[in-house]
Amino acid sequence: MENQFDKAFISFRIGPAQWLPDRRFNELLCLFQEYAGVTDEITFFTGDTHPPLPLEVIGARAEVLLMRMSQARQAGYRAGINILATIGHHNENLDNSLSGNYTNMTDINGSVCLGSYCPNDERVRDYVRKLYRIVTSAEPDYIWIDDDVRLYGHMPITCGCFCDNCLSIFGEETGKWHTREELKAAFDGGTVDAKLDARKAWIQHNRVTMNRLLELIENTVHSSCASLPIGFMTGDRFFEGYDFNKWAKTLSGDVKAEVMWRPGGGYYADQPMNELVAKSHAIGRQVSMLPKGVTSIQSEIENFPYQILKKSARATAVEAASHIAAGCTGAAFNVFSMHDGPLDEYKPLVAKLGQTRSFYDLMVSHLGRETPVGIHTGWGKDIFASNSIKEGSWFDGDIWGIADSHSSEIFEIGLPAAYSTEGALVTVLIDECLLAMPDECIPELLSSGVYMDVSALARLNEMGYGELTGFTVDSFLAKDCIEEFTDHRLNAGYAGRHRDVRQSFNKYTAGVLNPLNSRAEALSRIVDYDYKESAPCCMGIFENRLGGRICVSGYYPWTFLQNLSKASQIKAVMRWLSKDGLPAYIESLHKIHIWARNTGPNKLAVAVMNSSLDETGDLSLILRTNNSEISVFDMRCKQTAITSCENDEGYRTFILPSISPYEMNLVIAE
Repeated sequence: MENQFDKAFISFRIGPAQWLPDRRFNELLCLFQEYAGVTDEITFFTGDTHPPLPLEVIGARAEVLLMRMSQARQAGYRAGINILATIGHHNENLDNSLSGNYTNMTDINGSVCLGSYCPNDERVRDYVRKLYRIVTSAEPDYIWIDDDVRLYGHMPITCGCFCDNCLSIFGEETGKWHTREELKAAFDGGTVDAKLDARKAWIQHNRVTMNRLLELIENTVHSSCASLPIGFMTGDRFFEGYDFNKWAKTLSGDVKAEVMWRPGGGYYADQPMNELVAKSHAIGRQVSMLPKGVTSIQSEIENFPYQILKKSARATAVEAASHIAAGCTGAAFNVFSMHDGPLDEYKPLVAKLGQTRSFYDLMVSHLGRETPVGIHTGWGKDIFASNSIKEGSWFDGDIWGIADSHSSEIFEIGLPAAYSTEGALVTVLIDECLLAMPDECIPELLSSGVYMDVSALARLNEMGYGELTGFTVDSFLAKDCIEEFTDHRLNAGYAGRHRDVRQSFNKYTAGVLNPLNSRAEALSRIVDYDYKESAPCCMGIFENRLGGRICVSGYYPWTFLQNLSKASQIKAVMRWLSKDGLPAYIESLHKIHIWARNTGPNKLAVAVMNSSLDETGDLSLILRTNNSEISVFDMRCKQTAITSCENDEGYRTFILPSISPYEMNLVIAE
């Protein structure tokens, strides 16, 4: 796809405390002018608390916003309105929020969130219709729907809506009527297949509920202004069914208006820093589900509760770059105070973002909407159905853990992330991801490259795919196991090395593998604390008759991968699984995240981020390219030319200059 971008889409989202008073709004415009170019858009929040506001409050604020947006345009900015609460988030400021005969968001136990309302209630829908008419009448350049339009995470409940009306709608959709108690029993009882069927049916119901509300919003907005762009803020929408492609088309409407997207997630403070990249991976998933026609994709950068020492300027700046690397084409900064304290304390942050703006533009001009290529986690639109599937309640546990916790260390050692099956050269697979996959996808999966643990292996064998996996699970060892590398070509230089993860501290039963034939080869065996063999194989590879390449690991497959020998083995395995298709990876032992795109014939763009608190020193980057020279840009857009030092079967080695902690380089090979 020819890149259509010459710069990033950058906006700042500002709350009422910054735009309601004349003096404060003028100070804000002066701040933006002092750091000219830091933003292109000013987006005005309708409120600063999370339940919906009474219509009379929205009407009064819309009158002020009409004037504020005119002032912003005169200063050279596009201006739009961000509706913070359409159906509402949480129990907050209830005395000054919408009240009346509306159905509250209701969970499976009948508990409710007083600050959030059911999107299927016709009275709520009437409120939403009036709300969007008022906002559209203020003549914004665009309207944003905030992330309260969801069905998960309305505190103090978790998942909704299971009100009587929603249960009735579900019955009409499926032909099966349930009470809440009966539905909970169907979600949590019976066979795994029966639970999956019930849960997937409810997820489909949620997709339709979300689309019905977005359709109402689109019709309301475009009946008043046919071409007005609508933006939608999301997070990982597992419970809602992740139907982004459909929802984007709905928001575009018959008029084919522009649709914008703001993918988000939780990362609000410097500690813990690993949440920064976890959010990037969540954003990568969200972007992967969008139509290519959605071009303005501004990552949510939120520093709530907006205390300047909570999140450093460096972290804020590199966060936006990290999200662009994962698939965004810009950023929306929500970083200013909710109150009227002096803006001076935010000057260093705005200055840092102004200094980094050119790097964001550079990244987007090279990366555009091209698909990140590399290793996929096996997640899919129905993955929430497998949450706590083996025991416990559907709404217990951590669905985000299912999506990506099994891959976090693999990406930390410098292997490229992919978020769609389109970009997947290798899939890393656990049982829960497998359970959520359509059955018809599994043969195709096993004809490609797969790295899996023994839970996924056992499930595949149980489903009748043993001929394609190469191994069975022989037994499990609960104590005193050490992994020892065999003398295999993929362990070159590391045969005999040991990895001891100490089962007494880090509880895990080591899976012993049984190779099914001579083509299944052992990469590691298990020895005890006297270094005597306990099992001849705990990790192995196999190439099946479909041409698929399989690696199964039974000894801590997802954790403690970060010493030289294990990291090197994993990289060799991933390259083998991809049939030398990986576009890029880090050869040296560094904590690095990378994202790679093929941007044209013999053109490659790679974002490289140092995710350690140490300088990298010399960094060995392996690229699949015919180019002997690359250009490396730091976050100040300083360009350095690097010449390859080795050539290995289509791959070249480039030694990059040292990268500072939590800084990024953009590498261009063309």
